[in-house]
Amino acid sequence: MNTETENSHAEEYDAVVVGGGAAGLSAAVTLGRALRSVLVVDAGEPRNAPAAGVHGFLSRDGINPRELLELGRAEALQYGADVVSGVAVGARSTTDPANASELAFEVDLADGRTITARRLLVTTGLTDILPEIDGIRERWGRDVLHCPYCHGWEVRNKAIGILGSVPMALHQALLFRQWSPNITLFLNDVVEPTEEQWEQLAARSITVVDGKVQALQVADDALTGVVLASGTIIPADAVVTGPRLEARSGVLESLGVPIVEHPMGVGNHVEVNPLGGATSVPGVWAAGNVTDLTGQVMASAAAGVMAGAAINADLMMEETRLAVEEARRSALIR
Repeated sequence: MNTETENSHAEEYDAVVVGGGAAGLSAAVTLGRALRSVLVVDAGEPRNAPAAGVHGFLSRDGINPRELLELGRAEALQYGADVVSGVAVGARSTTDPANASELAFEVDLADGRTITARRLLVTTGLTDILPEIDGIRERWGRDVLHCPYCHGWEVRNKAIGILGSVPMALHQALLFRQWSPNITLFLNDVVEPTEEQWEQLAARSITVVDGKVQALQVADDALTGVVLASGTIIPADAVVTGPRLEARSGVLESLGVPIVEHPMGVGNHVEVNPLGGATSVPGVWAAGNVTDLTGQVMASAAAGVMAGAAINADLMMEETRLAVEEARRSALIR
Protein backbone atom coordinates (compact mmCIF):
# COMPACT_ATOMS: atom_id res chain seq x y z
CA MET A 1 0.00 0.00 0.00
CA ASN A 2 1.31 3.43 -0.88
CA THR A 3 0.48 5.74 1.98
CA GLU A 4 2.58 8.66 0.79
CA THR A 5 0.54 11.85 0.80
CA GLU A 6 1.71 14.19 -1.94
CA ASN A 7 -0.55 17.13 -1.10
CA SER A 8 -1.35 17.57 2.56
CA HIS A 9 -4.84 18.68 3.43
CA ALA A 10 -3.61 21.26 5.95
CA GLU A 11 -0.98 24.00 5.81
CA GLU A 12 -0.59 23.56 9.54
CA TYR A 13 -1.59 20.30 11.19
CA ASP A 14 -3.17 20.03 14.58
CA ALA A 15 -0.53 17.42 15.34
CA VAL A 16 2.51 15.86 13.72
CA VAL A 17 3.48 12.37 14.85
CA VAL A 18 7.14 11.49 14.31
CA GLY A 19 7.31 7.71 14.10
CA GLY A 20 5.02 5.31 12.26
CA GLY A 21 5.05 2.34 14.62
CA ALA A 22 2.31 1.00 16.87
CA ALA A 23 2.39 4.02 19.19
CA GLY A 24 2.42 6.63 16.45
CA LEU A 25 -0.30 5.03 14.34
CA SER A 26 -2.53 4.44 17.35
CA ALA A 27 -2.19 8.12 18.23
CA ALA A 28 -3.00 9.10 14.65
CA VAL A 29 -6.15 6.96 14.67
CA THR A 30 -7.22 8.52 17.99
CA LEU A 31 -6.60 12.05 16.72
CA GLY A 32 -8.27 11.33 13.39
CA ARG A 33 -11.36 10.01 15.16
CA ALA A 34 -11.34 13.26 17.14
CA LEU A 35 -11.59 15.15 13.80
CA ARG A 36 -8.05 16.50 14.12
CA SER A 37 -5.71 17.04 11.20
CA VAL A 38 -2.70 14.80 11.80
CA LEU A 39 0.39 13.81 9.87
CA VAL A 40 2.54 10.75 10.58
CA VAL A 41 6.18 10.88 9.50
CA ASP A 42 7.37 7.29 9.04
CA ALA A 43 11.09 6.52 8.59
CA GLY A 44 10.23 2.89 7.76
CA GLU A 45 12.69 1.44 10.29
CA PRO A 46 10.62 -0.54 12.81
CA ARG A 47 12.68 -2.02 15.62
CA ASN A 48 10.93 -5.39 15.40
CA ALA A 49 11.39 -5.81 11.64
CA PRO A 50 13.75 -8.83 12.02
CA ALA A 51 11.13 -10.78 13.99
CA ALA A 52 8.80 -13.20 12.22
CA GLY A 53 5.81 -12.24 14.32
CA VAL A 54 4.39 -9.93 16.95
CA HIS A 55 3.32 -11.70 20.13
CA GLY A 56 1.24 -10.63 23.08
CA PHE A 57 -0.98 -8.43 20.90
CA LEU A 58 -4.55 -9.52 21.56
CA SER A 59 -6.30 -10.83 18.42
CA ARG A 60 -3.17 -10.33 16.30
CA ASP A 61 -0.77 -12.83 17.89
CA GLY A 62 1.90 -13.97 15.45
CA ILE A 63 1.17 -11.33 12.82
CA ASN A 64 4.18 -10.18 10.80
CA PRO A 65 5.38 -6.80 12.17
CA ARG A 66 5.18 -5.06 8.81
CA GLU A 67 1.70 -6.44 8.14
CA LEU A 68 0.53 -5.02 11.47
CA LEU A 69 1.88 -1.61 10.48
CA GLU A 70 0.18 -1.80 7.08
CA LEU A 71 -3.14 -2.45 8.81
CA GLY A 72 -2.45 0.43 11.19
CA ARG A 73 -1.69 2.85 8.36
CA ALA A 74 -4.89 1.86 6.61
CA GLU A 75 -6.88 2.65 9.74
CA ALA A 76 -5.14 5.99 10.20
CA LEU A 77 -5.85 6.94 6.58
CA GLN A 78 -9.47 5.87 7.01
CA TYR A 79 -9.86 8.58 9.66
CA GLY A 80 -8.25 11.30 7.56
CA ALA A 81 -4.64 11.14 8.73
CA ASP A 82 -1.80 11.78 6.31
CA VAL A 83 1.22 9.45 6.30
CA VAL A 84 4.50 10.41 4.63
CA SER A 85 7.77 8.54 4.28
CA GLY A 86 10.68 10.50 5.67
CA VAL A 87 13.22 10.93 8.43
CA ALA A 88 12.71 13.75 10.90
CA VAL A 89 16.09 15.27 11.73
CA GLY A 90 14.99 18.00 14.11
CA ALA A 91 12.20 20.25 15.31
CA ARG A 92 11.82 23.67 16.87
CA SER A 93 9.21 25.85 18.46
CA THR A 94 7.92 28.69 16.30
CA THR A 95 5.62 30.08 18.96
CA ASP A 96 5.21 33.84 18.65
CA PRO A 97 6.70 35.40 21.80
CA ALA A 98 3.95 38.02 21.68
CA ASN A 99 1.35 35.25 21.82
CA ALA A 100 3.11 32.45 23.65
CA SER A 101 -0.16 30.83 24.66
CA GLU A 102 -0.65 29.52 21.10
CA LEU A 103 1.97 26.85 20.58
CA ALA A 104 3.44 26.04 17.16
CA PHE A 105 6.25 23.83 15.87
CA GLU A 106 8.21 23.08 12.72
CA VAL A 107 9.59 19.62 11.95
CA ASP A 108 12.48 19.32 9.47
CA LEU A 109 12.83 16.20 7.33
CA ALA A 110 16.10 14.91 5.90
CA ASP A 111 14.95 15.59 2.33
CA GLY A 112 14.43 19.30 3.03
CA ARG A 113 10.69 19.30 3.70
CA THR A 114 9.37 21.24 6.68
CA ILE A 115 6.07 20.47 8.38
CA THR A 116 4.25 22.79 10.77
CA ALA A 117 1.94 21.76 13.58
CA ARG A 118 0.29 22.99 16.73
CA ARG A 119 1.40 19.95 18.72
CA LEU A 120 4.11 17.33 18.36
CA LEU A 121 4.19 13.66 19.35
CA VAL A 122 7.45 11.70 19.12
CA THR A 123 7.17 7.91 18.89
CA THR A 124 10.55 7.12 17.36
CA GLY A 125 11.24 4.05 19.51
CA LEU A 126 14.68 2.83 20.42
CA THR A 127 17.81 1.16 19.09
CA ASP A 128 19.15 -2.14 20.41
CA ILE A 129 22.92 -1.93 20.97
CA LEU A 130 24.00 -5.57 20.70
CA PRO A 131 27.17 -7.18 22.09
CA GLU A 132 30.12 -7.34 19.69
CA ILE A 133 30.00 -11.09 19.15
CA ASP A 134 30.14 -12.73 15.72
CA GLY A 135 26.69 -13.81 14.58
CA ILE A 136 24.62 -11.89 17.12
CA ARG A 137 23.35 -9.20 14.77
CA GLU A 138 22.63 -11.60 11.90
CA ARG A 139 20.48 -13.83 14.14
CA TRP A 140 18.81 -10.99 16.10
CA GLY A 141 15.03 -11.38 16.30
CA ARG A 142 15.21 -14.92 14.95
CA ASP A 143 17.02 -17.24 17.38
CA VAL A 144 18.87 -14.50 19.28
CA LEU A 145 16.24 -13.12 21.59
CA HIS A 146 15.66 -10.67 24.42
CA CYS A 147 12.11 -10.83 25.78
CA PRO A 148 10.62 -14.12 27.03
CA TYR A 149 7.08 -12.79 26.73
CA CYS A 150 7.72 -11.97 23.06
CA HIS A 151 9.48 -15.21 22.07
CA GLY A 152 9.61 -17.62 25.02
CA TRP A 153 6.77 -19.78 23.71
CA GLU A 154 8.55 -20.25 20.38
CA VAL A 155 11.69 -21.67 22.09
CA ARG A 156 9.95 -23.61 24.85
CA ASN A 157 11.73 -26.82 25.89
CA LYS A 158 14.70 -26.02 23.66
CA ALA A 159 18.35 -25.56 24.66
CA ILE A 160 18.57 -21.86 25.52
CA GLY A 161 21.83 -20.04 26.20
CA ILE A 162 21.78 -16.86 28.28
CA LEU A 163 24.62 -14.55 27.26
CA GLY A 164 26.17 -12.68 30.16
CA SER A 165 26.40 -9.30 28.50
CA VAL A 166 24.65 -7.28 31.22
CA PRO A 167 23.98 -7.81 34.96
CA MET A 168 20.34 -8.57 34.06
CA ALA A 169 21.56 -11.85 32.54
CA LEU A 170 21.10 -13.62 35.88
CA HIS A 171 17.49 -12.52 36.02
CA GLN A 172 17.02 -13.58 32.39
CA ALA A 173 18.40 -17.05 33.16
CA LEU A 174 15.95 -17.55 36.02
CA LEU A 175 13.10 -16.14 33.95
CA PHE A 176 13.68 -18.27 30.84
CA ARG A 177 13.80 -21.34 33.11
CA GLN A 178 10.00 -21.02 33.05
CA TRP A 179 10.03 -21.96 29.35
CA SER A 180 12.71 -24.65 29.30
CA PRO A 181 14.55 -27.00 31.69
CA ASN A 182 17.64 -26.73 29.48
CA ILE A 183 19.16 -23.35 30.35
CA THR A 184 22.86 -22.46 30.18
CA LEU A 185 24.20 -19.20 31.57
CA PHE A 186 27.40 -17.98 29.88
CA LEU A 187 29.26 -15.69 32.31
CA ASN A 188 31.27 -14.25 29.37
CA ASP A 189 33.79 -12.58 31.74
CA VAL A 190 31.06 -10.04 32.53
CA VAL A 191 28.70 -11.59 35.07
CA GLU A 192 29.82 -12.57 38.58
CA PRO A 193 27.02 -14.22 40.55
CA THR A 194 26.77 -13.61 44.26
CA GLU A 195 26.65 -16.52 46.70
CA GLU A 196 22.86 -16.19 46.82
CA GLN A 197 22.62 -16.18 43.02
CA TRP A 198 24.81 -19.30 42.74
CA GLU A 199 22.38 -21.01 45.08
CA GLN A 200 19.40 -19.89 42.96
CA LEU A 201 21.01 -21.09 39.74
CA ALA A 202 21.81 -24.48 41.26
CA ALA A 203 18.33 -24.87 42.71
CA ARG A 204 16.82 -24.28 39.27
CA SER A 205 19.29 -26.69 37.58
CA ILE A 206 20.75 -23.94 35.39
CA THR A 207 24.13 -24.83 33.92
CA VAL A 208 26.80 -22.14 34.28
CA VAL A 209 29.70 -21.87 31.81
CA ASP A 210 32.75 -19.73 32.52
CA GLY A 211 34.90 -18.05 29.87
CA LYS A 212 34.44 -15.44 27.17
CA VAL A 213 31.99 -16.02 24.33
CA GLN A 214 33.55 -15.51 20.92
CA ALA A 215 30.85 -16.33 18.37
CA LEU A 216 27.65 -18.16 17.56
CA GLN A 217 27.70 -21.35 15.55
CA VAL A 218 25.18 -21.52 12.71
CA ALA A 219 24.33 -24.37 10.35
CA ASP A 220 21.67 -24.42 7.63
CA ASP A 221 20.48 -20.96 8.69
CA ALA A 222 19.83 -22.05 12.25
CA LEU A 223 21.68 -21.44 15.49
CA THR A 224 23.36 -24.60 16.75
CA GLY A 225 25.81 -23.53 19.42
CA VAL A 226 27.82 -20.95 21.34
CA VAL A 227 31.57 -20.81 20.65
CA LEU A 228 33.85 -19.87 23.53
CA ALA A 229 37.23 -18.15 23.11
CA SER A 230 38.80 -21.44 24.22
CA GLY A 231 37.30 -23.13 21.17
CA THR A 232 34.74 -25.09 23.15
CA ILE A 233 31.29 -25.24 21.54
CA ILE A 234 28.21 -25.53 23.74
CA PRO A 235 25.04 -26.65 21.89
CA ALA A 236 22.18 -24.14 21.86
CA ASP A 237 18.99 -23.71 19.86
CA ALA A 238 18.49 -20.10 20.95
CA VAL A 239 20.52 -17.41 22.69
CA VAL A 240 19.20 -14.67 24.93
CA THR A 241 21.06 -11.39 25.26
CA GLY A 242 20.37 -8.09 26.96
CA PRO A 243 21.18 -5.22 24.58
CA ARG A 244 21.62 -1.68 25.72
CA LEU A 245 18.40 0.15 24.85
CA GLU A 246 18.95 3.67 23.54
CA ALA A 247 16.07 6.01 22.75
CA ARG A 248 15.97 7.42 19.22
CA SER A 249 15.94 10.86 20.73
CA GLY A 250 17.33 13.26 18.13
CA VAL A 251 14.06 15.12 17.53
CA LEU A 252 13.33 15.36 21.24
CA GLU A 253 16.82 16.62 22.05
CA SER A 254 16.53 19.29 19.36
CA LEU A 255 13.53 20.61 21.28
CA GLY A 256 15.34 20.62 24.61
CA VAL A 257 13.69 17.51 26.02
CA PRO A 258 16.21 15.83 28.36
CA ILE A 259 17.20 12.20 27.82
CA VAL A 260 18.08 10.35 31.02
CA GLU A 261 19.40 6.96 32.08
CA HIS A 262 16.68 4.42 32.83
CA PRO A 263 16.45 3.48 36.53
CA MET A 264 16.87 -0.21 35.64
CA GLY A 265 20.28 0.54 34.13
CA VAL A 266 19.36 -0.92 30.73
CA GLY A 267 19.71 2.25 28.63
CA ASN A 268 18.33 5.75 28.29
CA HIS A 269 14.87 7.17 27.68
CA VAL A 270 12.74 10.30 27.96
CA GLU A 271 10.70 10.83 31.09
CA VAL A 272 7.06 11.80 30.53
CA ASN A 273 3.90 12.40 32.49
CA PRO A 274 2.41 8.89 32.88
CA LEU A 275 -1.06 10.31 32.19
CA GLY A 276 -0.76 10.89 28.46
CA GLY A 277 2.96 11.22 27.81
CA ALA A 278 3.57 14.98 28.04
CA THR A 279 7.27 15.86 28.13
CA SER A 280 8.87 18.71 30.03
CA VAL A 281 8.49 20.94 26.93
CA PRO A 282 4.96 22.37 26.51
CA GLY A 283 3.23 21.06 23.40
CA VAL A 284 5.54 18.06 22.99
CA TRP A 285 4.53 14.49 23.84
CA ALA A 286 6.33 11.15 23.62
CA ALA A 287 4.96 7.61 23.61
CA GLY A 288 6.09 4.04 23.02
CA ASN A 289 9.58 2.65 23.47
CA VAL A 290 11.27 6.06 23.32
CA THR A 291 9.94 6.50 26.87
CA ASP A 292 8.99 2.93 27.88
CA LEU A 293 12.05 0.81 27.07
CA THR A 294 10.46 -2.48 28.10
CA GLY A 295 7.00 -1.97 26.63
CA GLN A 296 5.73 -4.61 24.21
CA VAL A 297 3.89 -3.66 21.01
CA MET A 298 0.47 -3.67 22.64
CA ALA A 299 1.69 -1.43 25.47
CA SER A 300 3.14 1.01 22.93
CA ALA A 301 -0.14 1.05 21.02
CA ALA A 302 -2.02 1.81 24.24
CA ALA A 303 0.40 4.61 25.08
CA GLY A 304 -0.22 6.09 21.64
CA VAL A 305 -3.97 6.10 22.24
CA MET A 306 -3.48 7.90 25.57
CA ALA A 307 -1.11 10.45 24.02
CA GLY A 308 -3.54 11.14 21.18
CA ALA A 309 -6.36 11.73 23.65
CA ALA A 310 -4.15 14.00 25.78
CA ILE A 311 -3.13 16.07 22.76
CA ASN A 312 -6.74 16.47 21.66
CA ALA A 313 -7.71 17.58 25.18
CA ASP A 314 -4.86 20.08 25.24
CA LEU A 315 -5.93 21.53 21.89
CA MET A 316 -9.51 21.69 23.10
CA MET A 317 -8.48 23.70 26.16
CA GLU A 318 -6.50 26.13 24.00
CA GLU A 319 -9.43 26.56 21.63
CA THR A 320 -11.81 27.09 24.54
CA ARG A 321 -9.55 29.73 26.07
CA LEU A 322 -9.27 31.56 22.75
CA ALA A 323 -13.06 31.39 22.30
CA VAL A 324 -13.59 32.89 25.76
CA GLU A 325 -11.11 35.68 25.02
CA GLU A 326 -12.86 36.44 21.74
CA ALA A 327 -16.27 36.46 23.46
CA ARG A 328 -14.97 38.91 26.05
CA ARG A 329 -13.58 41.21 23.36
CA SER A 330 -16.87 41.11 21.50
CA ALA A 331 -18.75 41.98 24.69
CA LEU A 332 -16.49 44.98 25.30
CA ILE A 333 -17.01 46.23 21.74
CA ARG A 334 -20.77 46.04 22.10
